[in-house]
Amino acid sequence: MSKTTLSMDDLLAGSDIEQLTTGAVVEGTVSSVRKHEVWIDLGARGVGVVMRREIGHGQKLEEGQTVTVSVIDPEMEEGYALLSMKRAVKDRGWDELQAIFDAQQTVEITAYDANRGGMLVEMEGIRGFLPVSQLAAGHYPRVSGADKDEILQKLNALIDKPLRVRILDLSRKDNKLIFSEKEAVKEDMQARFSELKVGDEVKGVVTGVIDFGAFVNVDGIEGLIHISEISWERVDNPRNYVKVGDEVTAKIIAIDKDRLSLSLKQMTEDPWLKEVKAFKKGDMVEGKITRITPFGAFVQLSPSVEALVHVSEMSNDEGVDPEQIFQLNEKKQFKVLDIDNEGRKIALSLKDAK
Repeated sequence: MSKTTLSMDDLLAGSDIEQLTTGAVVEGTVSSVRKHEVWIDLGARGVGVVMRREIGHGQKLEEGQTVTVSVIDPEMEEGYALLSMKRAVKDRGWDELQAIFDAQQTVEITAYDANRGGMLVEMEGIRGFLPVSQLAAGHYPRVSGADKDEILQKLNALIDKPLRVRILDLSRKDNKLIFSEKEAVKEDMQARFSELKVGDEVKGVVTGVIDFGAFVNVDGIEGLIHISEISWERVDNPRNYVKVGDEVTAKIIAIDKDRLSLSLKQMTEDPWLKEVKAFKKGDMVEGKITRITPFGAFVQLSPSVEALVHVSEMSNDEGVDPEQIFQLNEKKQFKVLDIDNEGRKIALSLKDAK
């Protein structure tokens, strides 16, 4: 009578007990806690060992304690399984994050650190990243030029503050976890956008002042006041008119895909239209030179009315150099050639005034 020797794998295969496989997450009981390793009783699946480096930082273990582990190697040469507690936490974390990502859920996170590129985040034991470009309008660091130190300073202010986000990209294989605050507020933003229309007056807070204008947070929606819409006066530096933290009331002049175009100056009547009534075609007027360019000179006729004397209207001589004829801030007599109310333009002549 021949004898057949059955291996443990054969016995397990013929039972209802699920065999250990690499990457599997299972539960076991701590049977022994030693200096460099912890032994785990896996019941009918045998025993396994967790090396100290694979135990979570600061985690205290006692004999008889139930723990969750991840299988690194289901059967070492010595017959036991090599296990990890750290990896089990991560594996469960990835499963949780995948479910959140698939359901497009909005969750709350707090960043533990920041760099110039964005916020560093940990969720379900997995480290992730929230790029600057994915911050909502209210948190986006609007700074002058590319001042990286100022950007970092503004991002540091967001550390430990709750942020509502969605998972933008996730890959367990590449260990990639990217969050987006913009995506989390998109639905609310779209609802708010649907309630707004061109011509509405809105209140907001200035979040950044740059060379070409000012950014305004309007109840979570980003708005831009272009330099040309700050004042009826000619604005050289927006910082002379608004600063970060100012509360402003502005008019919506355009609604883009995800931003409002706003105007401060249109909150008041255009003084140009009132002051231009004092001038008529053919009038002789006195004006002050405010700018000199190769094609002509700009002349201030009143506080809000600026006109242009084209190079062709400076002299009957050809090849005239405006800088040889005018000096900044000097006053001269001109003749009004044309007034364009719609275009807010006045054409002057120096040669016809002589």
